[in-house]
Amino acid sequence: MTLEVHLDAYLEHLRRERQVSVHTLDGYRRDLGKVQAFCEAEGLSDWAALDTRNLRRLVARLHQQGLSSRSLARLLSATRGLYQYLVREGLCHHDPATGLSPPKRERRLPRTLDADRSAQLLDGAVEDDFIARRDQAMLELFYSSGLRLSELVGLDLDGLDLPAGLVRVRGKGNKVRELPVGRMARQALEQWLALRKLANPGDGAVFISQQGRRLGPRAVQLRVRQAGVRELGQHLHPHMLRHSFASHMLESSQDLRAVQELLGHADIATTQIYTHLDFQHLANVYDQAHPRAKRKGGSE
Repeated sequence: MTLEVHLDAYLEHLRRERQVSVHTLDGYRRDLGKVQAFCEAEGLSDWAALDTRNLRRLVARLHQQGLSSRSLARLLSATRGLYQYLVREGLCHHDPATGLSPPKRERRLPRTLDADRSAQLLDGAVEDDFIARRDQAMLELFYSSGLRLSELVGLDLDGLDLPAGLVRVRGKGNKVRELPVGRMARQALEQWLALRKLANPGDGAVFISQQGRRLGPRAVQLRVRQAGVRELGQHLHPHMLRHSFASHMLESSQDLRAVQELLGHADIATTQIYTHLDFQHLANVYDQAHPRAKRKGGSE
């Protein structure tokens, strides 16, 4: 059969000329095998007979069957590679995958702590020593102000204005924004900064090691993870605290624009995806806010 002959020739080309790995070759064989099976089922006896409309239909069918967007992207990439080979060999004059893209992936929301679990994490007894006070200040600041990991790691002393309850951070795109710092976070930072001086810090970093060096992202992630295990018995990472901050702010304020500003999102669509509200909460907001959501009894 022409389909199988040309597919085998292409795979042999990948093996001998491109020297792809056995694992990669098996992936191409599986993906292109799906396309071949579709062609055979549709009565298409040659690769040249497959057009964009048919290939789009195959992608839609596989998506409905549960194939992920990532897997579909890989299949389309393999198909483009095959048709580049076929065109080069004079066996075909078009690429049906041109202009096709897989369905967009659903963005998975990170896990969040509810308000009670957040309090459990932050309200425990804190030893009055260098590491404990530093870690408590980091946790409080993450949750108080919704900082990204990179923003906390890059924070310098001149970015803190504790009397005013503000922190100034440099976020994505080198954009600077000012954020409020809550009472408990201010208190934790004041207690930490009193001990920070003992390490003879080498620069103006707010969060440093006992050797006086700025903490890196991995060190902060490790300390947050250890706090999660110790206080909550679960995995915890900085992004979970940022997401918890955003979720709790939105649930309380119902002000999406304000949360967007606090998070430093350029596009409000990012905030809509990043923050999560269950349907019941949305329904309650609608009932309370929309003038025609609830109609008074009686005829009109």
